[in-house]
Amino acid sequence: MSVTQACRIVGMSRSSWYRPVQNQKEKDQAVIDVLNEIVTKRRRWGFWKCYNWMRNQGMVWNHKRVHRIYCAMGLNLPRRTKKRIPRRDKQSLEVAARADVMWSMDFMHDTLYGGRKFRTLNILDEGVREALAIEVDTSLPAERVVRVLDQLKGRRGLPKQIRVDNGPEFISQTLVSWAEENGVKLHHIQPGKPTQNAYIERFNRTFRNEVLDAYMFDDLDEVRDHAWEWMIDYNEQRPHDALGNLPPTIYRKKMEQISTLELSA
Repeated sequence: MSVTQACRIVGMSRSSWYRPVQNQKEKDQAVIDVLNEIVTKRRRWGFWKCYNWMRNQGMVWNHKRVHRIYCAMGLNLPRRTKKRIPRRDKQSLEVAARADVMWSMDFMHDTLYGGRKFRTLNILDEGVREALAIEVDTSLPAERVVRVLDQLKGRRGLPKQIRVDNGPEFISQTLVSWAEENGVKLHHIQPGKPTQNAYIERFNRTFRNEVLDAYMFDDLDEVRDHAWEWMIDYNEQRPHDALGNLPPTIYRKKMEQISTLELSA
C-alpha cells in the first residue's frame, strides 16, 4: 500500500508522515531554563509577570508557547513557600516547684478502630507535673486551644508563661492575641528541638503507653472517657518519681502549704 493510500485511510496528511520526529523537551529547553531561573529567584511571580519580564529581556517567544510550557512544568499550581518562623532562643527547662508558673502544651495523634484520625491537646503544669486538660477531637484549631485555656482560666487561673512548639496553632495570631490580652508569655522552643519541651514530651509518652496504645477505641466519646479517668488517676493516685513519689495533686497542696508558712513567717 502506498503512503498516499495509507494516509487517506487513517485520515492523516502526508506532510505529517514525512515530518521528522522532534523531541519536544529539547525544543522547549531554552524556555524551561529561563522559567526555572525566574521562579527560583521570584517565587511569587505569576505567568504574566514572568512573560513580561522575558519580553523586556529581549526574548520573543510567543505567549501561547510560553504558557503551554509554564503549565506543563506545573507552575500554574500554587507553589508552597517555607513559612518563616521568628528566631527562637534556647529555653531553660528549670522551673520553680510551684503551680501556675509555667504550663506546657502539645498535640498528639492517633486513630480510632474504624480508621478515623483524631488529635489530643495535652496541657501540663510543669512546676507540679499536674495534667490540666486532655482535649480530644478530630480537629483542634487555634480557636479551640483558646477555648480550652479560657475554661482553665475560669477554673484555676492562668500561668505566667506557657511553653509550646512552633505548630501552626501555637504561632497563630489567635493564640498570640489571647496571650497578650491575658498577660501570658508564650515561650516557643527552637524548631526541631523537642527536648526543650521535655516535660510535656515525657507526659505524652506516658499517656501514649497507658491509654492510646493500651486500648482500641470505637468513637471519640470512648477516648474522652478513658482520657478523663486516666488524668484523674494520674493527678491523684499515680506516684511521680520527680515529686518524691507523690501524686501531682498532693505535691501541689504540699508546696502551697510550704509557701503559706514561709509567707506567714
